[in-house]
Amino acid sequence: MGPSALTPSPRLEEPAETVLEFSDNRLLIDLCGEFDRNLAQIEHALEVQIARRGNMLSVMGPADGRDRAVEVLQALYDRLEEGRSLDAGDVDAALRAGARLSHGAGDQMEMFRAGRAEIRTRKKVVEPRTAAQRAYVEALYGNELAFGIGPAGTGKTYLAVAVAVAMFSEGHVDRIILSRPAVEAGERLGFLPGDMKEKVDPYMQPLYDALADFLPGKQLAKLVEERRIEIAPLAFMRGRTLARAFVVLDEAQNATAMQMKMFLTRLGEESRMVVTGDRSQVDLPRGMTSGLADAERILAGVRGVSFNYFSAGDVVRHPLVARIIEAYERDDGAAG
Repeated sequence: MGPSALTPSPRLEEPAETVLEFSDNRLLIDLCGEFDRNLAQIEHALEVQIARRGNMLSVMGPADGRDRAVEVLQALYDRLEEGRSLDAGDVDAALRAGARLSHGAGDQMEMFRAGRAEIRTRKKVVEPRTAAQRAYVEALYGNELAFGIGPAGTGKTYLAVAVAVAMFSEGHVDRIILSRPAVEAGERLGFLPGDMKEKVDPYMQPLYDALADFLPGKQLAKLVEERRIEIAPLAFMRGRTLARAFVVLDEAQNATAMQMKMFLTRLGEESRMVVTGDRSQVDLPRGMTSGLADAERILAGVRGVSFNYFSAGDVVRHPLVARIIEAYERDDGAAG
């Protein structure tokens, strides 16, 4: 038996590297984020490593993740060069656009770069972060009656309230009216302590929270006191004609067919209405038709009425929320 040949150990290849150089070091600091949290967010999402060296960023990892990271970093830096802000939500939006880009949807990243459909309010500038959100915002401005339908966390109500505040601030409407069906309370409202406002306020709190994001506290309190901003249960809309108002009905899947017709026929001159809801979250008694489903069927194709739909891919809360929604959707599909 001859001498055995030693097989050389395979050499571990160093991860490939792409180096980006940035001309403005101050903007690079903003790009990295406090304690490099923006870089960490990109690293976690794309399974790459990013190291800062002076005015350069070194991106290491597999080619696909590295290319996407480079595209995202460049888009975020371009955004900062335009004088626009950058937060974790913007990083997430760029990552989403980059993911779609890798699947051939090249217009997504261009949309991210373009400064899409900004909504300017007293406290902040709001931007749609997905293609569905952008189409929805355009529908809010372009139609007298707009429906936003999809799961929680997709920005349906938040964007509607932002547009309401923007149009109010610009003088296009004189009032903002926000409403929800207080289905959970049912007949039990009478047994709760306090006056009617104290009884229904817990059900209206998400609407107060949205408004507080767009208006300074003292101004919001003054406008509510003057009834230029109203937040009320759906039942309180009966018998009113809402002229020069921006009206939002939230959680519309819990309106009955009769309540929905009542609400929609409140629309007055120079007003806008937005109806938002999630078909998977109906809390009505078994056998009772949701007014949202009824409106979809009856109003499809009616001029001046738009329907915009959202999916788990449009969730702009914690990324885990999108995965939870997708898991439930798969389970519902399997059960069906």
